[in-house]
Amino acid sequence: MKAVKTLFALSLMLLLFSAIVFAGDFDWFRDFNKKADADPSGFRARLETRFRIGDAEISAVLSNLERPSDAYMVLRFGEMSQHPIEQVIKEYNANKDKGWGVIAKNLGIKPGSSEFHALKRGHDLVDIQKEKGKSKGKGKRKG
Repeated sequence: MKAVKTLFALSLMLLLFSAIVFAGDFDWFRDFNKKADADPSGFRARLETRFRIGDAEISAVLSNLERPSDAYMVLRFGEMSQHPIEQVIKEYNANKDKGWGVIAKNLGIKPGSSEFHALKRGHDLVDIQKEKGKSKGKGKRKG
């Protein structure tokens, strides 16, 4: 009986630890989702520009996923794995409760790769408004 309790406690600790690790893997998700939700058309434009896809494909991806960060990750994983987006969405839906590392591995992306670790640190979507602001004033001389 004591062994069962110990095994149960260990299993519970591992489950809680994996949930904490998973939640911390992509700290940028929360801010990313807030910005995307605040400017949906800008977010769509950034996806279109970054992934070179049209509005119909963006609509299909967004309609199949809960959060903007999920849409970005699915598109990025499709790019990294060279699998069709439909397959990546299917993999996401089957394993979203297991985490992005499992999804990556199932798509042939090594969770320990430098590309995956870079993705854990942040996204590569350019803020179109900031980029437009940077180009203002370039080439102008003070008179």
